[in-house]
Amino acid sequence: MHDFTGDWLAKLEQGDSEAARVLWRQYFAQLVHLARRRIRDLPRRSFDEEDVALSAMNSFVEGVQARRFPHLTDVSDLWRLLITITSRKVNARRRKHFAARRNGGKVRGESAFDRPGESGTVGIAAAACEAPTPAFLAEVSEQCQALLDRLGDPTLRDIACWKLEGYTSEEIAERIGRNVRTVERKLSLIRDCWAE
Repeated sequence: MHDFTGDWLAKLEQGDSEAARVLWRQYFAQLVHLARRRIRDLPRRSFDEEDVALSAMNSFVEGVQARRFPHLTDVSDLWRLLITITSRKVNARRRKHFAARRNGGKVRGESAFDRPGESGTVGIAAAACEAPTPAFLAEVSEQCQALLDRLGDPTLRDIACWKLEGYTSEEIAERIGRNVRTVERKLSLIRDCWAE
């Protein structure tokens, strides 16, 4: 394995094409594989896993050249960063795909809930449903517990719960006595675990 620290990073920062080729040879196939696993449920007419990996590699190189990754110090940092960038690219494609599917991207107002000829409550209030049943709540609770159990590490479980409760990464970092970057890395691990 190539040493991706120090001199290599400085060369990449300066736009050295050989440094970029070394990065490409070492990581591109792995990023394609990662992207393929993440986009398996999306149609690939307009993009595929290679497009995602290319975009991730390009963003990484541009980020290094713009010195946006000051904490990049070793191979494990590099790989985690590439995974994060690739995952975000997939998530952006996923959001774009599902946004386009909803009414062709058109936004509709509350009048979409009106029914011609009916009187009484109209608009979004008419779409309200009854409270969830106890069986539904039990099922949701079981599914949440199963996801938390998959995490294994109690710290990851705590972080996941706090994030679901609406705490910011800064607040979570303060609670566990770590920096925000550590919390973001742990949140990325949680997302990866739950995405599998």
